[in-house]
Amino acid sequence: MFALERQKRILELLGANGAVWVSKLSSELGVTEETVRRDLEKLEAQGMLVRTHGGAVPVDNSSYDLSLEVRKTTNTEAKELLAKEAVKHVNPGDTIFLDSSTTTFFMSKELKKMKDVTVITNSIRIVNELASQEGIQVISVGGRISDNQSFVGSLAESNVRNNYFASKIFFSSKGLSKEAGILESNEQECAIKQRMIENCKKRYYLCDKTKIGRIGFVKLAPLESIDFFITEADLDEKWQNKLNELNVEVIKI
Repeated sequence: MFALERQKRILELLGANGAVWVSKLSSELGVTEETVRRDLEKLEAQGMLVRTHGGAVPVDNSSYDLSLEVRKTTNTEAKELLAKEAVKHVNPGDTIFLDSSTTTFFMSKELKKMKDVTVITNSIRIVNELASQEGIQVISVGGRISDNQSFVGSLAESNVRNNYFASKIFFSSKGLSKEAGILESNEQECAIKQRMIENCKKRYYLCDKTKIGRIGFVKLAPLESIDFFITEADLDEKWQNKLNELNVEVIKI
């Protein structure tokens, strides 16, 4: 089977199943796993899919919300780099909001190296990661537990709005566009992040390259609501100009 035929078949399987895995594709296509990985790399470069650890998922141009397990393995290396950079902007004495994204979960691991930091979060994974860490005070916003292992709902929103204020927020989202701003595909998660954004001084948006141009159906915030844009992506001139116009500082890693 020629490369173009393989890649066409990969896209067919992706469309039918919502995800593909290297090991299964290797068996299905009768080629080595390394050949499959090269095919996935080419398809990702063409914007046809997003690679994960062990496979690939569709490029999201709709409201489809990836499962927690898939998101945990999507673009992991970049998210870890973003997390390490983000922690450089946390100082002793800071109180920070962390949302329930996978990028901030990686950030929580890096925060273990710090002292005298208060973390307010709706992420159960972050609470569990930092709960017994000396020098880190963890505050959970409470509420109903979602499939994303996070607290959501009216109680969580009310707690953030009325009871908590932070010096900084670190958050991610489904995607963003120059026209629509920062976008989400989960309304309940979006509502929590909006309350956090409202109740803090400085706002750090953690954006790996897969987020740029990706669409979600809920508007989280306008681009001008953020202060710092941390990314590993090579932004084109239009993006650079847009963020400069809005006085958003780009931190390229």
